[in-house]
Amino acid sequence: MDVSASRPKEKRAAASTSAPQPIETPKLPPGFVATRLAALLAQSETSLCYVAASEGEADRIAEAITALFPEINHIVFPPWDCLPYDRVLPSRHCMGRRMDALRLWIGGGSSRRLMLTSLEAILQRVPPADAISESVFQLEVGTSFNRDAFMDFIARTGYTEEGVADDPGELAVRDCVIDIYPAGAPGPMRIVLDENDNILELHGFDRLSQRTESSLEHVSVGPASELIKGDDASQDAGPSASAIENSLIRHYDLMPSVFDLLGDTTLILGQGINQRLEHYLDIIDDAQQAHIDFGAADAASRQSLYLDRGEWDEQTGRMGLETLKIDDGEDLPTKPYDADYRKSVTRFTQDALQENKKVLIAGNGKRAEALYRRLEKGVDAPNGTVAQWDDVLRATPGSLMKIASNLQEGFVDTSEGIVVVAAPDAPMADTNSHQLLTEPELRIGDVVVHEDHGIGVLKDLETILVENVARDAARLQYRDGDSILVPMREFDKLWRYGSEPDAVSLDRLHTEAWSKKSQKIAQDIVSTARHLSKIAKQRQSSQAQTFIPPRTQFAAFTRRFPFAETRDQSKAINDVLSDLASGKAMNRLVCGDVGFGKTEVALRAAAAVALSGGQVAVIAPTTVLARQHFQTFQQRFEGTDVSVGMMSRLVKPAESKQTKAALAEGKIGVIVATQAIFAKDVRFARLGLLIVDEEHRFGLKEKSAMNKLAPSLHTLMMSATPIPRTLQSAMVGVQEVSLLTTPPSRRRPVRTSLAAFDRASMRTGLMREHRRGGQSFVVVPRIEDIEGVETILKNIVPELSVKVAHGRMPAAKIDETIVGFAGGDGDVLLATNIIENGLDVPRANTMFIWHPERFGLAQLHQLRGRVGRSGAQGRATLLLEEGADLGDDALSRLSTLVESDRLGSGLAISVRDLDLRGGGDIAGDDQAGHMRVIGVGLYQKLLAGAVAELGKKSSPFPQQTILQLDTAATIPANYVSDPATRLNLYAKLSRASSLLEIDDLKEEFEDRFGELPSEVLILLRTSRIQLSAARLGISKLEAGPKALALTFTPKTPAKVLAQLTKKAGAVRRDDRLIFQVSSGTGEKQLEQFEQILAKANTSTR
Repeated sequence: MDVSASRPKEKRAAASTSAPQPIETPKLPPGFVATRLAALLAQSETSLCYVAASEGEADRIAEAITALFPEINHIVFPPWDCLPYDRVLPSRHCMGRRMDALRLWIGGGSSRRLMLTSLEAILQRVPPADAISESVFQLEVGTSFNRDAFMDFIARTGYTEEGVADDPGELAVRDCVIDIYPAGAPGPMRIVLDENDNILELHGFDRLSQRTESSLEHVSVGPASELIKGDDASQDAGPSASAIENSLIRHYDLMPSVFDLLGDTTLILGQGINQRLEHYLDIIDDAQQAHIDFGAADAASRQSLYLDRGEWDEQTGRMGLETLKIDDGEDLPTKPYDADYRKSVTRFTQDALQENKKVLIAGNGKRAEALYRRLEKGVDAPNGTVAQWDDVLRATPGSLMKIASNLQEGFVDTSEGIVVVAAPDAPMADTNSHQLLTEPELRIGDVVVHEDHGIGVLKDLETILVENVARDAARLQYRDGDSILVPMREFDKLWRYGSEPDAVSLDRLHTEAWSKKSQKIAQDIVSTARHLSKIAKQRQSSQAQTFIPPRTQFAAFTRRFPFAETRDQSKAINDVLSDLASGKAMNRLVCGDVGFGKTEVALRAAAAVALSGGQVAVIAPTTVLARQHFQTFQQRFEGTDVSVGMMSRLVKPAESKQTKAALAEGKIGVIVATQAIFAKDVRFARLGLLIVDEEHRFGLKEKSAMNKLAPSLHTLMMSATPIPRTLQSAMVGVQEVSLLTTPPSRRRPVRTSLAAFDRASMRTGLMREHRRGGQSFVVVPRIEDIEGVETILKNIVPELSVKVAHGRMPAAKIDETIVGFAGGDGDVLLATNIIENGLDVPRANTMFIWHPERFGLAQLHQLRGRVGRSGAQGRATLLLEEGADLGDDALSRLSTLVESDRLGSGLAISVRDLDLRGGGDIAGDDQAGHMRVIGVGLYQKLLAGAVAELGKKSSPFPQQTILQLDTAATIPANYVSDPATRLNLYAKLSRASSLLEIDDLKEEFEDRFGELPSEVLILLRTSRIQLSAARLGISKLEAGPKALALTFTPKTPAKVLAQLTKKAGAVRRDDRLIFQVSSGTGEKQLEQFEQILAKANTSTR
């Protein structure tokens, strides 16, 4: 490989009067840059530091280095994930990564290494070298664990102790098992100790399931903060969000630059660094000045925190500068090579092989293997597997190769004649979906519902003695301070209510009020279940049109999709096509986050119907969204015989009249419309499919009108955050649901933060976006807020063009403003939630939301989905009024949004919103409904049970069998110390519906908490006995000194009891079977119950 390098023989003196302009590297595919850096490092006598123009570029190059050159020792040094002088603290994960990177670099010795960083990161000063080097705690299997020293390290370095360690910088201590999420690490890890505090095992584990995934021999735990406290950590306050810069300066006095720590390292600057430098220095100056102008007189000295232009020139001038040969790198073609996208990558690479170029397929999944096999069959070329990049360089021109690698983007190296295709470049993604419809966990202080006693507050989990046997019980507090202890055997009757204690009226104990109320609701739920079951049966029994599209035309339509389908997408499309071909009316919800591919599922469904001669109605809640869909559908159906029309208030009356006539005559195959479609004069010739986008924006009135459009209509609803009513229907199985949980390739989650309104921080964020060529949204909850916020914007960013959009403006003006903004007209769009669903604005990456507590969770999630859609890092800041007291309920909801910042969290947010606000009566129009009375969890149990009973199926919530033992069957506090964790484990166990679930819980106990104590072993054993007994219709198991008794439910058939009496050797007394045995105590009783149940199972087969 020819690497053009021009390294000065002598480094420039630091005192040079005029620093040279650094040579810049144009923007190139990350994989290509990685190959050039690897070659340069191999030839260099020193380590290298590559400064990228952005954090994203540095991360992508690091991914490519890891994929193609795993042997290279490389370190990524990120910037803070907040703005200069921000009111929001940088995350612990970010600070942990920075401190870990610097420690590894400082302690790396003389070996040649590669640092990948960004301009923002290298301009910021850092803690002194000794603070960095000393802030680490080493753990190694087989060594002694110094618990006191470890806890002191945790206290000094920014960690917090929690019940569960599922976020960076958290710790959970459980006697001999300690979970910690090292702040700079990609995931949490588990420390397993023996009785002498020696480290037996180290494991990585999954943050969601808390189950171990890998074994480790050694772990370095770095700090979770850049402010390392002194020996007396309790007297050394941590930084506040508004003054972290001041805290760092006071603590360290003098902070060095990253350049000071690089040592003998050669510098390489990425594309546009000089221009980017001027912009970022302006951002820093502007941020400091804004804080001074708007009242923060204590804004820290800029020079104490960041390098200025003079110091940048001085530092870069004294270091060796290198350049790369970069004229011969290209991206892979971004557009389909021909109309058939599935063949486009194959065609391109086949042509490259015929041109005698080398082709490398990089990937680990099925996509890469499938592409390799297609090429292998299509060309006569040498082929095989390679282990490293050097093998590719040495290969014969015209060779086809594959390499096991996680490379994310392909590239073309024209000088070497190499084409690299990465797995994400090829169709057919290979990603697992995750089940998100889960019951929220209980926490101490939650409002709960007990099926027998009503709504109370979960105060604590207490261990009590019952006949000298230790048992756990939950303390519930009710109205007037009365409380009860709920024994462990009744934990399956406890359900999370969802609201905060101050927002609900607690029930009174020892009255009939709850009993009467719950009985009435149970009767109503049965009626609701009948209604839902009737709807489901009608759909199943009614004959709907069958749509099987012509194969050739549908295949041609499919090939026009310009992206790779995810596995979730493929499954959803196949499910929809099966529904349409079944002859039964489809009722399906496609639930996926913004940009996860719902529209393509709708397009395939529309094509299946329209190409088969049917008509399709696509309904959107807003004119802007309807226009977007009209353009999309029109473009995709171009070249087919299907005509696409549009109806909304923006369409002129004459044009609307023509559209309605064409629709009635069957000349329009697909109509995209708003609520205008419900007009009395709208007629269809052969309507077969209704597609409803953003179904959560429509009420029961509109949905009732939808049902009247045509009999036995196929219905496809789409939503990122379905309304609780729809979500609950899916939960109980009345409506089919397809989940799209695979994120789009290379899209990054929106960073969401919660902060008090601050003019300086807002100006900094808006100006930062403007300087990088982007646009911003400012969203307010009410039209009345527009004027005041517009005045603030004119005051703090007078140089920016602010556009306004809200619901009282004429529809044509709204459309003109939003479409114009999407086209680049304006720097800031000030709007109400009218932009929640609308046109993509690719350049919009920043959003401020005023008074977020006045929005629903689903609304907030939809709003933040407007930014960061082009692959750039999106930021959403929730602005609270200074000093506002929101209450725990509102803060809990907003915290949910901040915590749910991963891609694809829309459905999880809906589940949480359902939990917090209630879903209402599914069959009614009241969003408060019965869920508000008895809570979401219990409502779901009762409704699912009622639906199952009507369908003559077993309930997903089986009745628990009572089992009394004279031995401890508990989870000891010295085994699982956190009360809430113990409570949820009990609840999981009591709600287990299969023996497999109990076995899985046993593994979870061992995995998370270590070796099982005898009490837990007995608990698991009793749970298996109770579940087996419940399946046989046994309601109670009793053990006496000379006999065991099984009590059956009244519904147990007499024939079954007769068989058991005869074959199991029992005496029958009404609904009871008595076995004359000397039961003994403890484990002997368990053994006898197990033997009897085994005989009973055999008898009933």
